[in-house]
Amino acid sequence: MPLSDVQIQTLARDAIQRAASGDFATAEPLLAQVAEARPNSGQALHLLGQARLKLGRFAEAREPLERAAKFLPREVAAHVNLAGCLTVLGEYEAALAALDRASRLKPTDAVIAHNRGHALEALGRVDEAQRAYDEALSIDHRLMPSLTARANLLAARGDWVGALADLDMALTNRPDDAALKLRRGELLLRQGDWLRGLSDYEARLELPGERYAPDLPRWQGEPLSGPLLIYPEQADIESEAARRDTLMLARGIDAVVQCGALLAEWLDVPTIRRGELLDGFAAAAPLRSLPHLLNWAPTSLPPPAALKRTRDAGATTGWFTSRTPPEGLAIERDPAKVAQCTRVVGDDLWPVHLAAALGLPTVMILSGREDLLWSPRETPPAWYPNLELISAENSERLAARLAQ
Repeated sequence: MPLSDVQIQTLARDAIQRAASGDFATAEPLLAQVAEARPNSGQALHLLGQARLKLGRFAEAREPLERAAKFLPREVAAHVNLAGCLTVLGEYEAALAALDRASRLKPTDAVIAHNRGHALEALGRVDEAQRAYDEALSIDHRLMPSLTARANLLAARGDWVGALADLDMALTNRPDDAALKLRRGELLLRQGDWLRGLSDYEARLELPGERYAPDLPRWQGEPLSGPLLIYPEQADIESEAARRDTLMLARGIDAVVQCGALLAEWLDVPTIRRGELLDGFAAAAPLRSLPHLLNWAPTSLPPPAALKRTRDAGATTGWFTSRTPPEGLAIERDPAKVAQCTRVVGDDLWPVHLAAALGLPTVMILSGREDLLWSPRETPPAWYPNLELISAENSERLAARLAQ
């Protein structure tokens, strides 16, 4: 039975009141009834689409929002909300078309310009995306999403100065934003600027995530009345990242190293397993905080932690990369036999760090995704004196080195 005008008005009023109070779950079916009764009402369709967006039902929101945009061609919000829905659904071309319509209606809206940049970037049209972010920031020079997005684009292009300027502006607005601090720290470290970058990099500890921390006070570099525990912050202590961090960073301080069973067999320093009682420890520090806490510099680092085993005579090359080894080369892929190799070639993996710590001639291939503490690339700091870094992008040098 069709609803009367009074019933439709009552439903609409009730739905709007519920939506205004944040009760979108109850408002949505009421708005669906109104839209069904008034299928040509752009406002009813728009409200229904918005409620479904709030509920995270993006696929269901698309149809009423598309219809609303047709019935409300001069309504900026109708096109913007449709674009937001399409963006979440990965329909970037359609989202861009909706944003272009919104931009023509309101050409000086910084948020619309930013959203156009986001859609263009998703489509791989980075030059146009940067121009859109430029436009957004010319309207509102403090617009946070555009500052961070443009910083990432500029950093990807190697424009470190421009990227850092945008992040500095963003942090002027939000000086306590841990994510922004961490991003700035990462960019600084990529350039080898430890003096400024290490402090910002500590902001990672303020962000949520699967990160381990023992139930001990966090050491900040102060004198202690008891032993110090240093530990990998990864949740899985036997992970590739945890083993690599332990080999690379457990150095330069009198402390007990919390590590997995595998590395405990190699390290000639006091160790403790994760899960063992921590009675008597005065404080703890994550391994990745040591460069900051101990004021390390990339050109002057403490020697690696002592190992129980030494290199043995052998005739094989340790090979720890998916690259095909040169023909006829006798290779070894077992990390347990690293000490028996004459040299080691590999990616930024823990067996390669083990080989370098053992003093073996070691070649590490950098892919662009390796640890940020290796910066600047192909200019190795003093982590291991016998380590050679080669970028995978430097194909000529890499091929010549691997052929030797």
